[in-house]
Amino acid sequence: MSVADELRAARAPGAGAAGGGPALRRILVPVGLAADAVPALALAARLCDTASGLLRLVHVRIYDPPVRGYPARFYPETRDAAAAAVDEAMLTVWGWGLRADSAVVTAPRGKVAAAIAAEAAGWNAHVIVLTRRPRTAVSRLLWGCVPDQVMRKSGCPVLAVHPGRS
Repeated sequence: MSVADELRAARAPGAGAAGGGPALRRILVPVGLAADAVPALALAARLCDTASGLLRLVHVRIYDPPVRGYPARFYPETRDAAAAAVDEAMLTVWGWGLRADSAVVTAPRGKVAAAIAAEAAGWNAHVIVLTRRPRTAVSRLLWGCVPDQVMRKSGCPVLAVHPGRS
């Protein structure tokens, strides 16, 4: 199914050219590294441009749960590095002339997809657009895949964009 077909399927009933356009006005884009998120940002920009929408860029700062004898969480990424990742993507989006805001959420390792789905639900996102790295089916089965998990956990449509197909 092409991206255009997915967008037509995601429209609200009765919405169309005569109905005021697509109902995808609130678009959430998870950002790991700004360079990896460019295909998803490009698609979200096209959606926002046609729908006069608002983007929310979300970075999930993961942590490892406390271990026995050490009560604190371990964050492999500093707060500044997490903010810098989302700020770099924000500059790209603003350069395209789009309205956007950002958020950095924290989640335990292994719960990244749940954090993205919760952020989308809390923000009332109409669609989540994310980049899906090319991986074999075996590696996705063994180690899991955040985009697959987001698709299962999210209450709104999810568009997964391959890096080479923006």
